[in-house]
Amino acid sequence: MARLKLHVTPGARQEGIVGWRGQSLRLKVRARPEKGRANEAVIRLLASHLGLPRASLSIVRGATSRDKLVKVDGLSGDQLRTLLGPSTPQ
Repeated sequence: MARLKLHVTPGARQEGIVGWRGQSLRLKVRARPEKGRANEAVIRLLASHLGLPRASLSIVRGATSRDKLVKVDGLSGDQLRTLLGPSTPQ
């Protein structure tokens, strides 16, 4: 199990992983922050990128905030850093 800090921009024109800013991974999702749609889009985007089922990811903190903490089951911290690219902070 690993934990991942995120900074999310909802309602973006394009969806994707933007890169790292400090200790947080920046994401953009098209979904608006209404009725949990942006949170679902975040989980779907990360699960797709990491090759995991959506049930393996859950938002631990920040469900109503742009800054979130996500728990990733099935990957270690090292595996997560490898999948998310070389610019991942150590």
